[in-house]
Amino acid sequence: MALTLLTALSPLDGRYHNRLAALRDTFSELALIRQRVKIEVEWLKALAAEPAIREVPPFSPPTVAQLDEIATRFSEADGEAVKAIEAKINHDVKAIEYFLREKLAGNKEVMKVAEFIHFACTSEDINNLAYALMLKHAREKVMLPALDRIIEKLAGLAHELADAAMLAHTHGQPASPTTMCKELANVAYRLACGRSRIAGAKLTGKINGAVGNYNAHLAAYPGVDWEKLARAFVERFGLEFNPYTIQIEPHDSVAELFDAVARVNTILVDLDRDAWGYISLGYFRQKAKEGEVGSSVMPHKVNPIDFENSEGNLGLANALLRHMSEKLPISRWQRDLTDSTVLRNVGVALGHTLLGYDSCLKGLNQLEADRSRMGADLERNWEVLAEPIQTVMRRYGITGGYEKLKELTRGKEGINRATLQIFIQGLAIPDAEKKRLLALTPATYIGKAAELAKRI
Repeated sequence: MALTLLTALSPLDGRYHNRLAALRDTFSELALIRQRVKIEVEWLKALAAEPAIREVPPFSPPTVAQLDEIATRFSEADGEAVKAIEAKINHDVKAIEYFLREKLAGNKEVMKVAEFIHFACTSEDINNLAYALMLKHAREKVMLPALDRIIEKLAGLAHELADAAMLAHTHGQPASPTTMCKELANVAYRLACGRSRIAGAKLTGKINGAVGNYNAHLAAYPGVDWEKLARAFVERFGLEFNPYTIQIEPHDSVAELFDAVARVNTILVDLDRDAWGYISLGYFRQKAKEGEVGSSVMPHKVNPIDFENSEGNLGLANALLRHMSEKLPISRWQRDLTDSTVLRNVGVALGHTLLGYDSCLKGLNQLEADRSRMGADLERNWEVLAEPIQTVMRRYGITGGYEKLKELTRGKEGINRATLQIFIQGLAIPDAEKKRLLALTPATYIGKAAELAKRI
């Protein structure tokens, strides 16, 4: 069976293929090989630039240009050539070394120092930097921009719905009113805080040999300050140098990043479920798209499928991200291979995350607030004003204010403006306070909600 969008095992490469193009160029097998080639080329150039390594003289400008072109113009055909070598030798990183030897066979300058391709490196010297660069690119160019679009949309809705009073529902029951804008502002703020944690997670790297001690490096060149050279090499990629590692870079920074992404995903699951609930209550309507079908049997349906899709994908993403953040920092003694197969699924975890972001934004873009429905719910629940009345009673020293309002309102039907106004008229409080309470309605009892939302 040929691999097509219909036969792909993963929906990321099948059903959702078109929505994940931005990540496919970052986390595909081809992308990983491309990054490995880049690291190998840059390491060879770094050795040539080190005066103490006399056996590798500085490369001429044409050779440097050729080396750079191999990395920057790495093609699918090049990737297939690497995979063909791997099929023969059964080692993915060693295949890169052999590929470069073949690719540069016509360059006498490089061939004289061909033994310095992959010099003193373990595979993980190449891999850890390749994955760090892939994650760095995905974070900066794909994931954060996608998250920013959600935050921007929520902030826009918060401002648009600044005066949209809404009945709150604590424990699913009518509670003190809020505004739709404040509820959305809450999420926008949480996401902004989470975004800063994602952006601030450091990505570390190393290039220090088989067990992290520069053993082979010093055996060949005891006079070279290998740690200084390694630090400069790692930092040139915009990564933080890790001076203490085993054969693998311990992935603590990757785990920190994944934990930060999972935390943001959890916030978005909270949003997805709340939006779903507000649609169910009728506080939001969804824009119906011409030609679309909501149900195979019920023609009237406009289902909140985007929020459901988002929640499902974010759940899958977090299952992977949390497994990775727990597993990747663990290695038996100086090295085992379990991290290798797990890391190959980074694109899968972030792919489900990106789908979750995309679906959530799509859902938000289809929402229209039903102010009349929100207003009607407020009007049906005058009992929520028991809170401010008993609180004012406390201020003026009236004993048992809470208990009196509880007796008046708890579990009672038919509580309305008249019920409460009769109660307020009988209170021994200043006339100004009495007048203020008499003027209060569920729709105006919103505290600083609108003000707080407008600040987001």
